Amino acid sequence: MAFVPTTSVIGTSTISEKAIRPVLQDGSAISHLDNAVAALTKGDKSATTQELKTGIAGLEAEAQAKPTSFKDKVLAQASKLKALLPLIPTGALGSGALGKAVSLAKLAAGGNQLEGILAAGSLLGKGSQLTSGLSSISGALSSLGGSTQSTGQSLVSTALATVGKLDQGGLVAKAAEPAAKTQISSVLNFVKGAL
Repeated sequence: MAFVPTTSVIGTSTISEKAIRPVLQDGSAISHLDNAVAALTKGDKSATTQELKTGIAGLEAEAQAKPTSFKDKVLAQASKLKALLPLIPTGALGSGALGKAVSLAKLAAGGNQLEGILAAGSLLGKGSQLTSGLSSISGALSSLGGSTQSTGQSLVSTALATVGKLDQGGLVAKAAEPAAKTQISSVLNFVKGAL
């Protein structure tokens, strides 16, 4: 019986976190950046510019709203993306170059998201949020290629296998939590090095 209030308190905090989320538009900055690359590939310069500006603003807002040790890295990547804006109308920016810049921004944003979740304390029940952050990092790594990609993907897939257990509840989730924290920390250290 004593556990009932505790559960409802946890439930409430989760709801309030989710209520704040849409305001921060979690992940939407990334989708705008992806849209910018897609638009440039199609040759639509005005859509590229618009999506890139929206994505940059989203990155900056997220870094300010949920600052972690990745804040400066996110803002630095946002600045690099801003520097590309004048190249779009002239046709001097290729989709490959933009894609790589966007991937680095996604790495920084994914790191910021994961570190924010780690800093909040218990990871129990946060498997889907962690999976989302890790998947974003994985997608960004795939376009960077080389040894960075293979090392990073290996760390990410190990962490993904563990965080999936955090939403299972009970002893399985409790047993997975310490390993998940260690593995996510390894991913974050790797991402910092790659940036």
